Amino acid sequence: MPEQSAWPDDSPAYQRAHGGRVDPPPISAHPEFRSLRHAHRRFGVRATVWSVGGFLLYVLLSSFTPGLMNQPLAGHLTLGLALGLGQFAVMAVTVWAYTRHMRTRVDPLARGVRAHLHQHTARRAHTAAAHEAAGQQPDQGPRGYRTW
Repeated sequence: MPEQSAWPDDSPAYQRAHGGRVDPPPISAHPEFRSLRHAHRRFGVRATVWSVGGFLLYVLLSSFTPGLMNQPLAGHLTLGLALGLGQFAVMAVTVWAYTRHMRTRVDPLARGVRAHLHQHTARRAHTAAAHEAAGQQPDQGPRGYRTW
């Protein structure tokens, strides 16, 4: 026997298995959302390895090969200074690749997930309005609480 709620109409606090409303799966279960997370995470790992790897290589070369890093290239410019300035280039390439990846891969997936979410929200609002116009009880959530 389902528990009874404190509502005046004594509606059940939990949905019955045979006649209850079935909630749609959460947006995180949607295949487009999983694809979005995978694309974002995969690029994040690659960008992190590229950026941190370049910086770590520079630090290790500076620590363990000072003779190599002090080799003059032109005037007062040494190999170590050129590689240090190259860190700005590594970061610039990482930022450029990130913005390109987001624009071409992640943003289209995010727009699709957003459209799916808006369709679902509009459908729920339309259903709630139809129930209200028909004088039916408002939908209850999975634990028996009335939704706003």
